[in-house]
Amino acid sequence: MLRTPRGGAGPGTAALDGDPMSIGTVLNVLRDEFPEVTISKIRFLESEGLVEPQRTPSGYRKFSARDVERLGHVLRMQRDHYLPLKVIREHLDAMERGEAAPLLTVGRQRDGEAVPEPSEAPTAARIGRAELLAAAGIDEDELREWESYGLVAPLAEGVYDAEAATVVALVAELGRFGIEPRHLRVMKAAADREAGLVDQVVAPLRRHRNPQTRAHAEARAKELADLAVRLHAALVRSALGVRLP
Repeated sequence: MLRTPRGGAGPGTAALDGDPMSIGTVLNVLRDEFPEVTISKIRFLESEGLVEPQRTPSGYRKFSARDVERLGHVLRMQRDHYLPLKVIREHLDAMERGEAAPLLTVGRQRDGEAVPEPSEAPTAARIGRAELLAAAGIDEDELREWESYGLVAPLAEGVYDAEAATVVALVAELGRFGIEPRHLRVMKAAADREAGLVDQVVAPLRRHRNPQTRAHAEARAKELADLAVRLHAALVRSALGVRLP
């Protein structure tokens, strides 16, 4: 397994000095810095080869301190630089080889390539179509099909927001289990209803004349979105009778 590059404080450093950790313990450690991380997210990063915890004879994951530090690096690069996992993996590989690997924050698009925004004025990530296809490992026909089901949609400029990369990666991962995009329309419909419920709660704050109140609305929306996602995951696990290790 690749070793985590040195440099920079990892999440929950004081909690990383003991024995190997379960995935639940890792989640608690990471949430100090990444409150929106979930067990599903950790498992997804493992499936993408970004971390390789050991397994007990019974199949339970056991994460080392270095595994947790590596997860922190990956999550930090997603959050701060808006990079797809393929680029993050290449960056970590380069650092392991001792090569200089500066990171650029994904911002505006110019001729299909990411252009870094000035550090004093960061903007939301914008991902070009070619980059989205590469991140998901799919072709144009597949992406058009996913768009026809409403699973992902370009912005007015013809580019995609950062969350689109996460969506296509998860749709591709579900495809490995035989779940086709057309099967996911029910999930999209449920997500739209949940988003509408959150919007009803925060809409009065967003319309307020006070800028601080409007900023509070965005923070509240993120909090409610996180709670909705966690509730949805818990309900699905409960319906399936699935218990997490």
